[in-house]
Amino acid sequence: MSEIKVPAMGESITEGTVSRWMVKEGDTVNQGDVLLELETDKVNIEISAEESGVLEKIIRQEGETVVIGETIGTLSAGAGGGNAPAASEPAAAESKPASAPAPVAPAAVAAPPESSDSNKTASPSARKLARERGIELDQVQSKDPIGRVYQDDVKSHGSQPSTPVAPPAAKAPASAPSAPAASGATFAKPVERQRMSRRRATIAKRLVEAQQTAAMLTTFNEVDMTAIMDVRKRRKDKFKEKHDINLGFMSFFTKAVVGALKKFPTINAEIDGEDVVLKKFYDIGIAVSAKEGLVVPVVRDADRLGFAEIERSIADLASKARSNTLALSDLQGGTFTITNGGTFGSLLSTPILNTPQVGILGMHKIQLRPVAIDAERMENRPMMYIALSYDHRIIDGSEAVRFLVTVKELLEDPESLLIEG
Repeated sequence: MSEIKVPAMGESITEGTVSRWMVKEGDTVNQGDVLLELETDKVNIEISAEESGVLEKIIRQEGETVVIGETIGTLSAGAGGGNAPAASEPAAAESKPASAPAPVAPAAVAAPPESSDSNKTASPSARKLARERGIELDQVQSKDPIGRVYQDDVKSHGSQPSTPVAPPAAKAPASAPSAPAASGATFAKPVERQRMSRRRATIAKRLVEAQQTAAMLTTFNEVDMTAIMDVRKRRKDKFKEKHDINLGFMSFFTKAVVGALKKFPTINAEIDGEDVVLKKFYDIGIAVSAKEGLVVPVVRDADRLGFAEIERSIADLASKARSNTLALSDLQGGTFTITNGGTFGSLLSTPILNTPQVGILGMHKIQLRPVAIDAERMENRPMMYIALSYDHRIIDGSEAVRFLVTVKELLEDPESLLIEG
């Protein structure tokens, strides 16, 4: 019999959540078959069978948190192969009498702690300590912004014997009947409670951390998109014919950002303790909306790529994000981020930093607006508001404003992107 264990999942990931089992106990599997899907903070990972056999036991159920190296199931070796259906039926029939009493005993012993744990997200060490001390996780107060319970929370709860909340709970039923009687019109409103996915919870936590740890400020400007739209109109057909990819706006903005970062290197940096780490490469994160929430895959060495290579790279990363096939390497190590709320109709917004990066550019909807060309002439021009959120701890306001002005100037003179970007 072999154990199914949680594999190492990459930098900074120490645990995950069992998203779904693809097989059930008693199923025959072949080597390489996908057994389950594990949801981590960044990507979903499939765990495959290392050998053929029968799935004997599922130890960790869907929705449970698991850590690297933990055993989550067992596989009896040697029973797999091409003739799985014929071989598995007698095996299942023979195992039935032996396994009949087994579910009864575990259910009686394991059901209570599982049901009490399942209502709250907690680290494995916190669950273990709570079980040892006989503490209901639902009663533990969490200091975490998204409500996740850690070992210290359980210890703090255990050190306060006066925490039983029985008296207030007892009063509630007594007062509940009297309220409807007095008003005669109190009815329960329909609600639906959904548990946040691990990735959504992580996004929430990181956004709160960004606002709590960085001195975040945003500066705004606007771009006349006439020149870029003219280039695209004249070149898009030949571009598509030659490169088999559409000429979009993102390649122009990526090149403009690279050109501005070269001029203002502090915005391509990060803070490490009391040091400022200036990065001499340009890995640009492009925010993509996926089913589970916003992800930021990275276009590597954007300064060395042509327009077609940037467009192809973005299209490939966006496709992988929407099909949930991004690898961890696709998401790590960006130096600056671009997010485009304009695709959803946003006219103006304040993007939140993608820490530990210290700058993020927000694009918005293109709108025809009257613009003064000179003292006497007005024209309707396709205008876009752009926003730069930055970490004021290392970036001065004047530097941020000049960076955004540089982006604006490069975009309004697309030919300059061939030199500066």
